[in-house]
Amino acid sequence: MWDFFQTVRHRHSVRRYQTDMPVEPEKLHAILEAVSTAPSAGDLQSYHVYVLTTPAARRRLQDAAPDQTFITEAPLALVFCADRERPRERFGARGCDLFATQDATIAAAFAQLAAVAAGLASAWIGRFDRDQVCAQLELAPHLDPVAVISVGYPAELPAPTPRRRLDEVVTRL
Repeated sequence: MWDFFQTVRHRHSVRRYQTDMPVEPEKLHAILEAVSTAPSAGDLQSYHVYVLTTPAARRRLQDAAPDQTFITEAPLALVFCADRERPRERFGARGCDLFATQDATIAAAFAQLAAVAAGLASAWIGRFDRDQVCAQLELAPHLDPVAVISVGYPAELPAPTPRRRLDEVVTRL
């Protein structure tokens, strides 16, 4: 098993998957367990994850993101929704508007790292028609889709993309 820093360095957005290689149930379970350990505001876990394993469900999802054709190629798609109602009592409007989104996106990032640790690849999809995703998944009004993560065995290993230097993104005071 890789250490954490190797896992982080090996995470790349993969948009081509081996279509004949399903994600094993134990690997999916490990990913979802990692998701549930993600930090969240007040430990409320103000998110809900939809796991799309059937080709039909992924085709419908791709209809909401037509330029993301790899959604149907990947054997698995995870839709991370912010649960806008869950933090309301404890945190008010800021919890609903911000903390729920943060919780869902942190959970999605944990899913991506867990996928790498399991020998899989993923891509973050943020450009989709929100209303269409809500309708296709029949989401309750308090659930807001914020990210889709495609997961599968890579059919490509993209070269690392250039990163900004630390002094461009970090200010030390």
